Formats: sequence, C-alpha cells, structure tokens
Amino acid sequence: MFGDLFEEDYSSVSTTNQYGKGKELKAKPLEPPAPREFTNLSGIRNQGGTCYLNSLLQTLHFTPEFREALFSLGPEELGSLEEKDNPDAKVRIIPLQLQRLFAQLLLLDQEAASTADLTDSFGWTSNEEMRQHDVQELNRILFSALETSLVGTSGHDLINRLYHGTIVNQIVCKECKNVSEKQEDFLDLTVAVKNVTGLEDALWNMYVEEEVFDCDNLYHCGSCDRLVKAAKSAKLRKLPPFLTVSLLRFNFDFVKCERYKETSCYTFPLRINLKPFCEQSQLDDLEYMYDLFSVIIHKGGCYGGHYHVYIKDVDHLGNWQLQEEKSKPDVNLKDLQNEEEIDDPLMILKTILSQEESNLILVDLLGQKFLKKIGISWNKKYRKQYGPLRKFLQLHSQIFLLSSDQSKVSLLKNSSLQAESDLQRKDQQIFKTLTSESPGLNDRTSCSHWFDINDSKVQPIEEKDIKQQFQGKESAYMLFYRKSQLQRPPEARANPRYRVPCHLLNEMDAANIELQTKRTEYDSTNNIFELHLHLGPHYHFFNGALHPVVSQTESVWDLTFDKRKTLGDLRQSIFQLLEFWEGDMVLSVAKFVPAGLHIYQTLDGDDLTLCDIEIADEEDIFVWNGVEVGGIQIPTGIDCEPLLLNVLHPATGSEECRQLVESPLVFPANAEVGTVFTALAIPGGVIFTSNTASVGGESWTAIPKEDLKKTFREQGLRNGSSILIQDSSNDNNSLLTKQGKWITTVNEVDWVQVNNLCQLESEEEQVKISATVNACLKIMLEKFGLPGDTWHLRKMDWCYEAGEPLCEEDATLKELMLCSGDTLLLTEGKLPSPGLLNVPIWWYQPPGPKSQGKRHLDQTNCTPSQGGVWRATSTPGAAGDVHADVPLRYLGDVKISEDATLGELKAQAMTLPSLSEFFIPSPAFLRAWTVDSKRPGRLLRKNQQQLREYKLGRRTEICLEPLQKEEHLGPQDMLLRTQMRLPGERAYALPMDMVWDAARGTASSLRQRVADFYSLPVEKIEIAKYFPDKFEWLPVSSWNQQITKRKKKKKQDNLQGAPYYLKDGDIIGIKNLLVEEDDDFSTVRDDIGREDPALGKRKSLEALRVQSNSLLSSAETPGRPHRPEASLSIHVGSFR
Repeated sequence: MFGDLFEEDYSSVSTTNQYGKGKELKAKPLEPPAPREFTNLSGIRNQGGTCYLNSLLQTLHFTPEFREALFSLGPEELGSLEEKDNPDAKVRIIPLQLQRLFAQLLLLDQEAASTADLTDSFGWTSNEEMRQHDVQELNRILFSALETSLVGTSGHDLINRLYHGTIVNQIVCKECKNVSEKQEDFLDLTVAVKNVTGLEDALWNMYVEEEVFDCDNLYHCGSCDRLVKAAKSAKLRKLPPFLTVSLLRFNFDFVKCERYKETSCYTFPLRINLKPFCEQSQLDDLEYMYDLFSVIIHKGGCYGGHYHVYIKDVDHLGNWQLQEEKSKPDVNLKDLQNEEEIDDPLMILKTILSQEESNLILVDLLGQKFLKKIGISWNKKYRKQYGPLRKFLQLHSQIFLLSSDQSKVSLLKNSSLQAESDLQRKDQQIFKTLTSESPGLNDRTSCSHWFDINDSKVQPIEEKDIKQQFQGKESAYMLFYRKSQLQRPPEARANPRYRVPCHLLNEMDAANIELQTKRTEYDSTNNIFELHLHLGPHYHFFNGALHPVVSQTESVWDLTFDKRKTLGDLRQSIFQLLEFWEGDMVLSVAKFVPAGLHIYQTLDGDDLTLCDIEIADEEDIFVWNGVEVGGIQIPTGIDCEPLLLNVLHPATGSEECRQLVESPLVFPANAEVGTVFTALAIPGGVIFTSNTASVGGESWTAIPKEDLKKTFREQGLRNGSSILIQDSSNDNNSLLTKQGKWITTVNEVDWVQVNNLCQLESEEEQVKISATVNACLKIMLEKFGLPGDTWHLRKMDWCYEAGEPLCEEDATLKELMLCSGDTLLLTEGKLPSPGLLNVPIWWYQPPGPKSQGKRHLDQTNCTPSQGGVWRATSTPGAAGDVHADVPLRYLGDVKISEDATLGELKAQAMTLPSLSEFFIPSPAFLRAWTVDSKRPGRLLRKNQQQLREYKLGRRTEICLEPLQKEEHLGPQDMLLRTQMRLPGERAYALPMDMVWDAARGTASSLRQRVADFYSLPVEKIEIAKYFPDKFEWLPVSSWNQQITKRKKKKKQDNLQGAPYYLKDGDIIGIKNLLVEEDDDFSTVRDDIGREDPALGKRKSLEALRVQSNSLLSSAETPGRPHRPEASLSIHVGSFR
C-alpha cells in the first residue's frame, strides 16, 4: 500500500574525491505522510473535488455503531483484497476498502488518509474525482451500493437496521371516519428551508398540520363512494436509531429561470424531541429524544462550492483542546443564573405559569407577561428561532397543556411540581459548568467534543460555533442525529482499537512501524547535504587567486554531511579523513570567481550547527592553516576579492606602432587603481574606463589623477571591466580615430585596415566530388583572389542560410555526403581547433519580480544598433501581456573547450565587457538556456557537467538569465513560469518561477504543487499551459485516465507527453476560483493573434488595451456557462 518512500539509504557521512566530472545529483526522496496533529485525529486528502465524499465518510466513521457493524464482517464473508483480481473469487471490494479506510482513520499515524483505493472500488475515473457532486445524492447512492455489496452476509440489513424509518400518510373521511393510509420508507428526511424558520418548524408543517379537502377540492371516499370533506396528514411511524435530515437549500427561480441557494436563517437544536411528530406517542419521552452529532456544511453557490463537516466525537477519540484558550473572567453566580434564564424560553414560561394561582392562563396574556418579565416580546426574541408562541407550546406537550380551542394553557401536574425546584437545579448546573471549566475540579472529557474536519485539516471547535452555520453562503446542508438512549460501553472510550479486526490491527501496526522508519530516514536524508572540500596543500596562490597545483580532481573532496551536526563535528570528521594533516585546521567558505578560488569567510563556533552558520548545499570549504598556502600569506574577505580586468595598453616596441594589446590582469578589489602602472611596468599615463551605456556606442572616460588612489571597487570596476592605458608623454601616438572615438580592441584596428569585400557576387565553380575540402577551399580562394588562411567553407541549408562548417579539411566531398548542385559558402573566419567551441552568448531578462538590479542597458522599445547588439525587437512582456516574447541581447562570443564545464562557460561569459554592468556574484547566479528560434530552448542544469555531454553542436547559441539566488535543480525538477490571472481582467500578473518535481508527472501532482506555491486550496484553482505559437491555452484540469482491460488499474498519463509536452520554461496560467469563476484563460492579445498571427506578435500592449476597452464597451460580457450536470454512480458487482 505504502510502497518505497525512499529509493536510497544515505549515511550521515560519505566522501568521494571526484568533483565535477561524472557527478550525479542526489535523487530527491519522496516525503512520507505527515503525522497526526495535536487533535490526534486524521483527515482525508481531497483528490481534486471529493470534499463532499470526505465529509460523508467522516460522518460514517464517527458513527461508532456503523463502524463496528462493518468491522464485524470478517474475510470469510467479504473475501480478501489479495484476491480481488481473481475472477473466480467473490470479493466485496467496497466494504473491504471502507473497513480499511476506517482502520486508517482510527490507527494510522498520518495527517490525512487517502480515498484513492475506495474510489477505485467505486469504478470512478479522474472525472468523478475532479468533479464535485451533491453529498445528499452520494449518501443515498453509497447506502444503496453497500446494501448490494452485503447481500448474502450477516450485514445484509446493516443500513436498514441503523437508518431505516417509515412514514405513514393518512386521509380521514369527515363523514364516515374511514382512514386510508399509505406507508413510505425513508433513509433520510428531506425538509424544506424556504419560508421556514427552522427544523422544528419544518417538521411541524410536515407531520402535525393537516391538509383539509373541502369546497372545490373534495376527496372521493371509497366507503362513502362520493366526494366528501377529508383531512390529510402524515406521521412518523418508525424512528431509526440514526436520523439523517437533508435540507433543501437549493431552489429554482421560475422568474429568472435559474437555480439559487437559500441562505436565510434556519435553526436546528442540539437535542430534539420527535414525540409531537410521531404516530405512537405513548412511550417515554426518552424514546423520542435525539442528539445532534454531525453537521455537513456547504460553502458556495448552487453551481459549486466546498464541503466540510462539524462532528461530535462520541467516543472521545481525539484530543479536544482549543489552541488559543483565553483565561475567562470570574463569573457571578447570580448574573449567570439570570442570563441562563433569559436565554431559555422554556424556563421563563414555566416560571410564569408556576406563579399563577389557578395554574391556567390565556395564551395572549402569557405573551404579555412574557414581555413584562424580560422586557422584549416573544416575536422579537424567539419567533425567528422557535416559531409562534402557540406552536412552541404545542411542541412541548410534555410540559404544557393547551385547551381544546388552544386559547388557554397550563402546566402539567408533574411539571408544576418540578417548576419550583428548577431554579435549584439550574444553580447546580451552573456550578457544574463553572467547575468543569476549572482545571482539577472536573474532568473536561465529560463535555461535548466537537471538531471541524475540513479535508486534511482537523480543528477543535466549541458547541456554540454550530450556531454560525444557521444561515449564509456557508451554512448547514445535512444534519445527523442519534438516539439519546444509545450509550457507548466504557471500554470504547478513548480506545481507537476497540472492535477493530485483528488482521486490520496487525496491518496498521506494521504500517505505523514502516511510516516511522521512513520518516526517520527522510529526516536524515533531507538534512544531508554535500560539501566540496578544497585541500590547502594541493593549491598554490597565483595571479591573485588560488589554483590547483595538479588538477581539480586531486585537490577537491566531496563530503556528504548532516547539516544538523556542529562545526566541531565537521572538523573532527575531516581530521579523520585526512590522516596526513598536521597542525591547526581552519575551515573557510570559498567561492569560484573568474580569477580562480577566493576565500571569503572563516568559520567559527564549534558548538554551532551548520544550519546556524548558514552553510548551504554544494558549499565550497577551503581547508588550510588559516594563514598561508605554499608559503604565501593569503588575503581573505570580500574586500580583497580578485577582479579580472581587461587592460588595453600600447604594445611594447616601436613607438610608431599604434596597435593595442589586450591583457587580462587580476587585481584585489581594495587595491588602488594606480597599481595598474606598476603591474604593466609603465612609469605613468592616463587610465580610461569604458562606458558602454552612452548613446552612440562605446566610449571612454578618463580617471582624474587624484582618483588614482581610489580602489577598483570604489571606482565601480567589476569582473570583466575594461580599462585603457595611454602614455601621456607622447601625444603623436594617440589612439583616437578621425571620428574622435577611442579604439577599443585589436579587432577594430585590424578591421580599419581590411578592404571591404562584401560587394562580391556569388560565382559557380565545378570541382570533382573526390576533391577534399581543403582543395575546394583553395580553388574558391583563387577564384575570388582572396589571400590568407582565415576562411572556411559552410554548406547552405534548405532555408538558404549558412549551415554547419566543414571542419574535416582532409575529408572528401563524397565522404561528407555532398551532392551535385549543393551550394558552398565561403565564410570569413578561421575554424577553431578541434575540441573548441565558439559560443555566441545572449542576455535574457524576463519580466517579473526576480529581475536583478541593473543599470538599464537599453530602452524597452529600442531598435537594433549598427553593431548588432540586438537581434530581437519584440516588445517585452508586462502585466497583462507577460507571455509576449522577451528580447535577447547579444553579449559576445566565447571560445571554450568542449571539455570545459557549464560553470566554466558561465565564468568566462562573465568576463565579457557587455556583462560588466551587471552585478553577478558568481556563475551560480546565472541560468543557462540554449537559444531556439530567438527564444530560450533547452535548460542546461548541471554546472559541473562538461559541454561535450550536452551535445551542443558548433552552431549552438547560449542565453544567460540572472537569478536572485543560487539554483541547484535536480534531474527530475522542472522549471515552469507561472502567471496568476488578474480577476476581472483578461490579463495576467508578472510571471514567477516555480520548480516542480516531475518524477510522477501527473496532472494532480502539478495542481497540488501550484496550489502549495500560491497557498490556495487545490480544488479552488484551474491551470492551463500556454502555447505561444498558437496563442492557445490548454487546461490541465480536464485530465483523463485510462483503464486497462486486464488489471482494471488506472494508468496515469504523463504531462511531458501528448498533448501537453510540458518542458522547462513553459508558461502555466493559474486561475483563482475563489475570486473568479470564468473558464476563459485567453487574453485580448491571444484573440488577435489567432486571427492574424503576425499582428498578434507585433501588437503593443497599449493598443491592445484600447481595443479591449472598445470591445467591452460595445458588447455585454456574456454570463459564465455552467458545466452540464453529470449523474453520480457507484459500480457494484453481483453477489446474489
């Protein structure tokens, strides 16, 4: 049943000296069910729309007589679940699964039980589990299914024995007194709510008042054989032990032609006397007394809503203790007595009548004395709750005696004798109330224990809270009463194992042991993380940072450790691993920067846990003596963080040479800018910093001489920043161009000296198919008269664009599958050496709250610059249109080896000048995507994985997305862009990234993740995937499950397959049904895009809003179409 909640068994400490290559991420373990909360009662998980089922099942579970009667049926009568797939075995699956569910609710230590197995036994698919039905309808259908399932067993009469009652309808002839009657059976009473004040009033109208046939509406009497006057009435003939009352809150408005919910006040008592409504009234009053023990509540309207249930814990199985109990003030006994009298109309009336000398009074006079005694009339205070005064007196016929004409009333003799002692008994009751509320004076378990069970959540409530469900959109829908005479045995009190079958006891005990083991393992696994230990003796300090002496593999150890342990435990574990270590051991947090490894913080406090000192997973820990590495004292801290700068300076040699040399140099962030001259062995000069944000392209700004003593960080320089050095002693050797702009790189100088060859037209040349690529390249260079070896060949693809380069120069055209008629393009640029990649890097910044703080590189609607900075000009998304295409900005090309890791690619990209204006703390703060059709395509996850393993190809382009914090995605994690629909608007809020564990990949798991992410009930959301190319939304909620013919088990399709094809970066729209019930997910932009795709992509948000307003003003918004109602059914096998 429970399966393997964990796939692996992790120990508290494990090590490996492999770092980076071949490193596999830990499989994320499945979290076991949470244990029960302080109430010690279990809820039931909602499968999507089964709150109505959960409420009814909890009511049946807290009906001990029903539960124990079901438990009394053993495997010899019901069969065994192990044989349910055996066609020759008669297995009564529904009662077996119901037994199992009740045992789990009683004994299994989990916050909420699952009804998946039970609904499977019903034959339900996901449609029934996701669709809400009426709980009154379910009550009848479930009882019918149980009766059918229990045919031929000792429990065949279980439902009739507990819930069956009869009603007799009588018509009495006024002439011959002949009685014509018809008997009806019932399992629940359906009572009206409209124009009725409460339950007692409704029962009075149904079973006390008579319908008279007279005048034009006479009755044909069979005995008289003619039309006569008659009276029709109904009475309760047989009362069941458990009375179920269904309230008719849903009605139909024939004027508006629509359904509506009756939300007026409808009272019901905690204890009711049914004697006035019964045919036989000679028995003792206790035979007719019923106590309320369950109230199923419906919140919402007639087309949808939510169910939960208030339940009285008859057996005191739960821990009833209010979490926020407040100390109550001292209560004056006399004041409490007066208050109780005023609140009890029965006590007031009995007191008034007992003071009358004749013990007889007119009903009207009784009303006047009632007003005089309490200062308010009966109609104002009690009519809404109890009905008219005369009807109240009739309902309490065991106390009051009305005259034949119902004009006078008196107390019955036994009641008048008791009236004098009522106040004394009332004082005793008040004292008991006070003592029960005082700890130590009385046992609190003697009072009624009520709980609000709302799917998985169970909360204790007070009895007075039931009055809040008399009226409103959240109000009582079904009432369950039990006979007051039904007493529970003492051994059942607070004993959940009472009368549970032995096989279920053993199963639950074993399941609890397994759950406890899994929770222990999960707790241990969830608190284990991985640390990268960098060993100081294997490093040397070079060029401003730490670098491995031999290789990264031998210098780094991976350590798996429990983060609940202390820093002292970590230090001791490392001592045990490194037997060769001598002297003091200092542990410091280090991070990779473009210059190398840098130490930031030394860890102190051996008594602190790793959680307390905020050590993160995958943290780099440098192990050293705290002073020096290789005899060199190591600077630490963020102030002296090494910065990798691109320094442009004149080449040494002839002074007439104007060529610039670009040198990457490393400087501490707290060093003075003037140290650049010392590093280059230049006596002095002028230092310029680049300013790429200026209008018209890149320019340079000179640093004043007095600012040369400022640090690089104070000057605003970061990793990858460019500075230019000019020798101020030689003005003739100026690097200014004729246009007055500074030359920035060597490539620009070379470009000025190259002739423009772009006007050449293509020419055809015939070569033998057996010729090599190198021979073909020489022929084309000779044909065009191009010297040099900085050219290569590419094959034109089917869309007339340059395809993959022909890298194998010694291969023949035939071997490369080139055919006659193929077109080869002569392209400038030398091919990179084998094993090298030339990767174009783009910048991708989607709109949303996670955008990094940056200096604005661009204006939103800018066009591509002459230098090709932008290659996309789409309008970026904003609120209301956030799924519009986001432009990519070209940063530059990075040449890197295929053996390099993704993290090294990010680090090298951070040195690009175009990225210098962004503050990126480390490569871990960048998310990498491949570029597909000018959009982010495939997500590249593992920073330590080699580029070769990604199979990028030579034409792959990469876009980088900034993050607010480091991201470590597992192999099963899927990154989705979620957008909450704005209520009342056809628009969406800004997107938010959500990580979903796609191991299961089902619709229910995605819906649950979205609900948890936005803190909404899962049944109150709708989600849909957006297809930007089609401008369409595909809802995920309408999910179908197939049933195989052999095993009859659900086969859950995966969202990563058809028709959703869910992948990283997909847009998921969310709709909050609590504030919006519209089924439409589309926006105005989608409507325009479906009509004209080109216009839909170009249309700006402002234009769409104008058009949307005009459309809304010219036409009324149609009402929300309601879903067609579907019948509810439970499939039961034949056991006759």
